[in-house]
Amino acid sequence: MRRFAVAIALTLASNHVIAATAETLKSYLRDTNSASAQFTQVVYDRSMRKLQETSGTMHFSRPGKIRWSYEKPYEQLIVGDGQKLWVFDKDLNQVTVKAIAQAIGGSPASLLAGSNDIEKDFRLSPAGLENGFDWLEAFPRAAESTFQKVRIGFGKSGLEAMDLTDAFGQLTIVRFTRIERNPKLSPDLFRFVPPKGADVISD
Repeated sequence: MRRFAVAIALTLASNHVIAATAETLKSYLRDTNSASAQFTQVVYDRSMRKLQETSGTMHFSRPGKIRWSYEKPYEQLIVGDGQKLWVFDKDLNQVTVKAIAQAIGGSPASLLAGSNDIEKDFRLSPAGLENGFDWLEAFPRAAESTFQKVRIGFGKSGLEAMDLTDAFGQLTIVRFTRIERNPKLSPDLFRFVPPKGADVISD
């Protein structure tokens, strides 16, 4: 009887975590129109061998505006202005530009800067508590997506972690710090003009 009672208690606790996780995401999408943060990003291959480690700053203003700036160990800038997504590689002096809907629709970026209708592009599955985060897994509905799944981790400051598994089994771990929710962001953050002499590639 005691084991049965413990099993019931664990089941109820699990259900509570599931409900809280789903509502946390919905609340975040409803209540967060903009955000700023610093980030670290580490990429591992399918054998968990570290391939790359970078850091920088992130800003977004929903829907469709995002600025993702890699600062170390190299500089790369990604800017979404609501219509287009610009990717500037400083070392190559090269700019790639795509329509914003094509670039972030159904991608992990849409979890930050997309619309509130997140379940249009992703199937959501609660993943419980782990390493101090309340996790939700998002599986892209589009068969041609380059990602298998995205794990979204919520902490005291809201969305603090994202783990991305791509179609080749590589894992990208992103952690956010110094998070500001709903700051007043300058429109200039989401404007981009290709530097003089840069090669511009359009899709």
